[in-house]
Amino acid sequence: MKTILLCSALALIALPIVAQEKTLISGDIESGGYGGPVLQVTQINKQTAVLVGGVGGWIINHTIVLGGGGYGLVTDVTAKYPDPFYGSQYLTVGYGGLYLEYIASSDEVIHLSVGALIGAGNVGYKNQEMFSMNRSMDNFFVLEPNIQINLNVTQFFRISAGANYRWVTGVRNDITSDADLSGPSGMLILRFGMF
Repeated sequence: MKTILLCSALALIALPIVAQEKTLISGDIESGGYGGPVLQVTQINKQTAVLVGGVGGWIINHTIVLGGGGYGLVTDVTAKYPDPFYGSQYLTVGYGGLYLEYIASSDEVIHLSVGALIGAGNVGYKNQEMFSMNRSMDNFFVLEPNIQINLNVTQFFRISAGANYRWVTGVRNDITSDADLSGPSGMLILRFGMF
């Protein structure tokens, strides 16, 4: 009886060693990461607009990026209707969120990647005469898929150029709309890191 109990105890102890835990990513994981500034040229309220921000993340096995990004409007974009007291109103737009990316053939000098930012933002307005009077109007959801072509300049520096589409929903005011904030963009990214 003691022998059976001893064998059973040893089997229970050895079971976790023998059983292989199943995971989404298995084997040796190589890690890297990058961060850098992003410039986007787009249209907002049917006017040319420039968004500036940044993106970065953890790179898993030179292929998958898990990170974050965010952008803000840096050019003057007029609202649809002027303020009766202060005249022209200018939009304030900012958004950010989770950034996911798939990198194909990362070791090639020129290669492609596809990604998406999923997050939230805010739109408001300011008056030209009184820039300190920023008024927040609406929060919104944003989904921004992209495709990029990447150039490996050095081991620690890459330049990416691409296109994305910003899809916005949740804006409910007179100065702009979901459709006016949504649209395609051209983008340029300077990436610094361990790839």
